[in-house]
Amino acid sequence: MRGFRQVDVFSAEPLLGNPVAVVHDADGLDEAQMARFARWTNLSETTFLLTPTDPAADYRLRIWTPGRELPFAGHPTLGSAHAWLEAGGMPRSGDVVVQECAAGLVPVRRGERLAFEGPPLVRSGPVEADDLGRIARVLRIHEGEIVDAAWVDNGPGWVGVVLADAAAVLACRPDLGAFDGLKIGVVGRYPDGGEAAVEVRAFCPGLGVPEDPVTGSLNAGLAQWLAGSRLPTSYVASQGTAIGRRGRVHVSVADGSVWVGGDTLTTITGTVAL
Repeated sequence: MRGFRQVDVFSAEPLLGNPVAVVHDADGLDEAQMARFARWTNLSETTFLLTPTDPAADYRLRIWTPGRELPFAGHPTLGSAHAWLEAGGMPRSGDVVVQECAAGLVPVRRGERLAFEGPPLVRSGPVEADDLGRIARVLRIHEGEIVDAAWVDNGPGWVGVVLADAAAVLACRPDLGAFDGLKIGVVGRYPDGGEAAVEVRAFCPGLGVPEDPVTGSLNAGLAQWLAGSRLPTSYVASQGTAIGRRGRVHVSVADGSVWVGGDTLTTITGTVAL
């Protein structure tokens, strides 16, 4: 039996964020066992806490969707750090937890809420015309409705798409059967003065997740692209509205680093037999 927590991430209220399943003391599990458990939980991500191999890290994390393993993902990073701390983990570096994952070392800062430092983009830059047309087709919008698009991939494979406003984002009805491996993040601004600056949606059916409720990695990539130009250097993103969630992602950029934070709440504690 191994310790288990299910943590709601990016919401101060239970059951309105994005849950992640976290298995403690996962050394000894093989990939087949991890993949099978991730398919069974059927959450956006399931994670496994292991002994680090890098002496600078506090723990090692493996992250699985129902479809495959990811090198990095945002809400699993925050939820797993929360679970590790709640189970008695003591960071080597005071208020900074250092996570080791396939994408490298990821700092997670403690404060009013946990926040991770966005890893470097592995793919960035403009989207070619053929891909832009394909993106418009799968989103079921006219290509002219795309204000801008860029690759914002920090591991999962995201391409970012700016639409006219938040209402246009919420109106999207994509053809989920036509994505063929695309992972698309759509963003549009709210009028100034509201709680959230933008509405974000994340479509990734190839990972076994048609629409991810709230997505840290995508929001980190979008901030690396848009913060300081189309968006402020500090803002709140709303995500999950279209599927009955109330995710709030707190984004800030300082000294060239993007920090993505969110509230975290444990909703289930127990043990799991694997």
